Amino acid sequence: MDIQTQLLCYHCGDLCLTENLKQEDKNFCCSGCLNVYSILSNGGLNNYYKLNQHPGASQDKAIGRFGYLDNVEIAAKLIHYSDSQKTTITFYIPSIHCSSCIWLLEHLNTIDSAIQENRVDFLKKQVYIQFNPQQTSLKNIAELLTNIGYEPLISLQDVVNSDVAKKDKLIPKIAVAGFCFGNAMLLSFPAYFGLSASDAQFGKAFSLLSLLFCLPAVFYSGWDYFKRAHQSLKQKNLNIDFPLALGIAVLLIRTLSDFTFNTGEGFADSLTGLVFFLLIGKFVQQKTYHHLSFERDYRSFFPVAVDVLDEDGNTKPVALENLKEGDRILVKSQEIIPADAILLKGDALIDFSFVTGESQAVDKVLGEIIYAGGRQTTGSLELEVVKPVSQSYLTGLWNNEAFQKINSNKTKTFVNQISHYFSLVLLILATSALLFWLPQNWQTGLNAFTAILIIACPCALALSTPFTMGAALSIFDKNKFYLKNTDIVEQLAAIDTIVFDKTGTVTQSEGNSISFQGELNQEEKEIIYSICKNSIHPLSRKICGFLNNIKTVKVYGYQEHIGSGITAFCDDKKVLIGNANLIVDGKSIITNAPQVHVSIAGKYLGYFEIRQKVRSGLQEILNQLNHTYRTFLISGDKLQNSSVLNNCFKNNEDLYFNQSPQNKLDFINNKQQQNNKVLMLGDGLNDAGALKQSNVGIAVTDNINNFTPGSDAILDGQSLTFLPNFLSFAKSTVKIIHLSFCIAVCYNIVGISFAIQGELSPLIAAILMPVSTITIIAFTSFATHFSAKKHKLKP
Repeated sequence: MDIQTQLLCYHCGDLCLTENLKQEDKNFCCSGCLNVYSILSNGGLNNYYKLNQHPGASQDKAIGRFGYLDNVEIAAKLIHYSDSQKTTITFYIPSIHCSSCIWLLEHLNTIDSAIQENRVDFLKKQVYIQFNPQQTSLKNIAELLTNIGYEPLISLQDVVNSDVAKKDKLIPKIAVAGFCFGNAMLLSFPAYFGLSASDAQFGKAFSLLSLLFCLPAVFYSGWDYFKRAHQSLKQKNLNIDFPLALGIAVLLIRTLSDFTFNTGEGFADSLTGLVFFLLIGKFVQQKTYHHLSFERDYRSFFPVAVDVLDEDGNTKPVALENLKEGDRILVKSQEIIPADAILLKGDALIDFSFVTGESQAVDKVLGEIIYAGGRQTTGSLELEVVKPVSQSYLTGLWNNEAFQKINSNKTKTFVNQISHYFSLVLLILATSALLFWLPQNWQTGLNAFTAILIIACPCALALSTPFTMGAALSIFDKNKFYLKNTDIVEQLAAIDTIVFDKTGTVTQSEGNSISFQGELNQEEKEIIYSICKNSIHPLSRKICGFLNNIKTVKVYGYQEHIGSGITAFCDDKKVLIGNANLIVDGKSIITNAPQVHVSIAGKYLGYFEIRQKVRSGLQEILNQLNHTYRTFLISGDKLQNSSVLNNCFKNNEDLYFNQSPQNKLDFINNKQQQNNKVLMLGDGLNDAGALKQSNVGIAVTDNINNFTPGSDAILDGQSLTFLPNFLSFAKSTVKIIHLSFCIAVCYNIVGISFAIQGELSPLIAAILMPVSTITIIAFTSFATHFSAKKHKLKP
């Protein structure tokens, strides 16, 4: 099929490698996509394909196995509610991405009438389902979702159940403050235009109503500021909440005083507006990504249940926490080894890359211990558990005290650094003005004291930071860089040292380059392809992909030798494919990449060399970073691809291989002891301790819905090329905050100079305060988006 006649799958849009999978003149890339189309077509749900072009997800991978959901004990932990007539469950489905997904998932009852109700939360990538347990089961629901291309993600650290009880208390507080602010503004209009003086009775009523609106705004919506201010006083460390709480208290007291003694209109509008805008800023600052988890641990990586073999050889699903020493378990291809166990039966080729960082799968022989966390890459295995999950190697690694301790190396934010001094200066100025005017005119002194506290209230600073950081987070988001919170932006700006993991970070977790060192004619290629096609070893699969579906020939006497290679015969020619020790005439060649040697009829032909694929643009990324930062590579892998990576880093001494997870953590800690601010980029559980110890830990992944270790940020692998841009933009964002603070200080100096002299009334101060705040917010928003364009990021 040439490039002009390439066909795209009608379901998922992937390239079709064959024209045999066809239905109703529509082409499909695999039988899975064809089956999904058939299910939807038979259910009358063809509108799914009209809303978006190629809306489905590819079905060429093995579907999930949900037999364990028939286990009552396991199902009870996932179900929200169940009785004889209805059961409710919420599934997390990573593949939800468009309007077609929502439409289909909300029409599941068309496919299965036992489903009574279902709705989708697009932002959280969750679907809520209510079904009749008399007509179907939880397992059937999960399999139905999988069969139509929306496999639910279920893990021990289930993201759905952990979020069910969470309620956002900020939204109702914003609603109350906004309601009070709007009404207080409306009631203040007569005072603005001097109308209340014409009718004192109405003016008094309006002032009373305004005062009443202040009470819920202060004692419900704004009460948290008083709590945090009180805590800062107890800790003898004044934070930004102290002057904010002080400003709110002064505004309330003056409003109450003006109403009681009939000395003015009060400041109900300014008070309620201040609380409202502060909460809006807090809401922006607390932006989260509902479909991402930054606090994952090893439980997210493990299966929910394990197949345990009884004495008759039958399997039954058992909850992972109930797995005990001596249990015989069955682990299928591509499943995780759930506990430290001895291999009893099967050919074990274990991928430990996510635990140790070693990229090459490891052969295990019968009777050898296989540690938890490895992924079986060939056929099924029978194992005997030697340690329960709670005592396994991986659990011990995760529970290491060094991995769990709270990191005190995070850089203090700008607001926290200056708020202590700001509060002290504010109190000294206000008290000095009061004491100066008190002997001469107590009313002028009180007005000066009040005006200073109102005009110098740090709401401009308190709002400019969250609005600037909120805009920055939105820009990072659009460029596939997801930060845990706004504080991480300032942490990024302070970085001076960058440490890279290798496997899955600077190299791609999937996709390797392969080449043959030597010469092969067409007949030899066909022989090698025909033999490797019989093997499920990853290297054999890569060789078949490299030779690309050529003609097959008859082979016999096929034998696969674990850890060595393959022997077979073709036309009475003995063929050896494997490592150098297996090939009689093969010479052991020192190399930086895995080799598969080939000998046919006693003649050594050469070897296939498989190299991990380094991410595109890595050289350019590091060339940019090396000008400003000290860069290191630290990996659990062997010296593979070191020659390629040597060209990317400043010195060969900056590359560290064969490093354990503890070694990585210690390396980060040593750099911090030298007063370096360290950014760590990794992707596996073996990087979890280093990510936690670093000043900023970034988990790199080619699929943000896949498992990633706990981190401060998650970076899509495709956006790694923008890392220098992200770091520069973070520095610019912090500069914008500093500039907005300088503008606010200039405004405060001018306003306070008039207030100290008693020439600035509290009413004018209350009007100028929101004006300056809005001006600074507008400036920070514009400057942040301008900076994004300057650094070549999507604004």
